[in-house]
Amino acid sequence: MRCGWVEVYFAFKKLVGALFMPFPVFLVLFVTGLGLLLAARRRAGLVVIWGSLVFLLALSSPLSDRWLAMLEDRYPPLADITDFQGIDAVVVLGGGWSPEPGWPISSQLTVSSAIRLMEGVRLAVAFPEARLIVSGGSSDPDRRDPLAHVLAKGAQELGIPEDRIVIVDTPLDTADEARAMADLLGPEPDFLLVTTAAHMPRAMAHFHHVGLEPIPAPTQRRTMTTLQRSNWMSWIPSPDNLGKAGVAWYEFLGLLALELDH
Repeated sequence: MRCGWVEVYFAFKKLVGALFMPFPVFLVLFVTGLGLLLAARRRAGLVVIWGSLVFLLALSSPLSDRWLAMLEDRYPPLADITDFQGIDAVVVLGGGWSPEPGWPISSQLTVSSAIRLMEGVRLAVAFPEARLIVSGGSSDPDRRDPLAHVLAKGAQELGIPEDRIVIVDTPLDTADEARAMADLLGPEPDFLLVTTAAHMPRAMAHFHHVGLEPIPAPTQRRTMTTLQRSNWMSWIPSPDNLGKAGVAWYEFLGLLALELDH
């Protein structure tokens, strides 16, 4: 059982991260500009308002795709696995989920969690001697099962035997997951690390910090393909681009916090 302050600290980190996401920053700038206008500081108010709109437009443009690519291109995909031998484990990091009784696992996992699980199962099938380790706890006592249990059930439904699956259901974030895997796997294991491509640089940094050298197996690349870039419609500002900017922003903030902490 975790102490209450751990959940409080985790919630605080999530809150701070959410407040520094692009759209909240835009809102703060925009409201600040309106406040300046109401305070009869018309020139400063207009500058801040227009600056906030330019900020939002830039984040909604294909520029966000370029920023996301800086993260997603750091580690190549693990499409060809023929050169790998002696893999001890396939580790699938947790993401998001929402328990929905009566609905299949695919409806309870977020898109990122579902894709991570699918990649983990693919690699577990390719390496039948490896354990499939699924990770993810819960800071919400009202949720019936931590994420790791949901991932394990999904893996079983996709054909992975129960005795091959290891459930790690205490970690609340990537740093927790890295420490848990160091305790579970011991020194110098050969294992594959599965997470989304944008999250992989930060995940690898956490695992390196605890002395582990995983083989990165990134998935869910969101950066536009060459074909998509050739379509003029892709250059129109869109909510999808804003979402990409949010992912990149969050991961860069995480990397900065990790660098400052260590």
